[in-house]
Amino acid sequence: MTTFRAAAWIFGLATAALLAACATGPRITTEADPEADFARYRSFGFYAPLAIEKEGYSSAASERMKAAARAQMESRGYVFTTDQPDLWLNINAYTQQRTDVSTMPSVDYAYYYSYRARGYYVVPYWRDRTDVYRYTEGTLNVDLVDAARNRLVWEGIAVGRVTKHKTPADRDARIDSTMAEIFAQYPYSAGSVPAPR
Repeated sequence: MTTFRAAAWIFGLATAALLAACATGPRITTEADPEADFARYRSFGFYAPLAIEKEGYSSAASERMKAAARAQMESRGYVFTTDQPDLWLNINAYTQQRTDVSTMPSVDYAYYYSYRARGYYVVPYWRDRTDVYRYTEGTLNVDLVDAARNRLVWEGIAVGRVTKHKTPADRDARIDSTMAEIFAQYPYSAGSVPAPR
């Protein structure tokens, strides 16, 4: 009896560890316009109105996203300007409710009394256990638009689970790290061919 319970416990622990490993960090995808000449871009400015400020006003979160994106661009040599930049930078963020359904084998035990043997017998049997998890998924989009052609030339998207932050500092740190992960996939710097990765 204890052997079966130990095996079920170890199986459950291994599955939980695997799920935890899969849930770390957002999924990042990017796409670049193959016709864009990234070597000619040297300056950037924020698109107006920003997608995250479509209601006409900013928030603490939108200001942090702008600051994080600006820091990433300036670290690559781009100059921020509001007067005819080479690139418009737009940011969008939204959340939606998601549901995960997982089925995992689980062991249970049935107890039978044998009158002939005058004792109890334990019989293990397997069944599927279904768990339903509801969570909030967040998406953060960064678009770079060729200002002269009004054409999207690069897009970075981060998708991941949204966790509740205890303090504004926690929220800001999460925004900074997510923006850094998006721009880690941006292989260009101001006025140059793709930077070595």
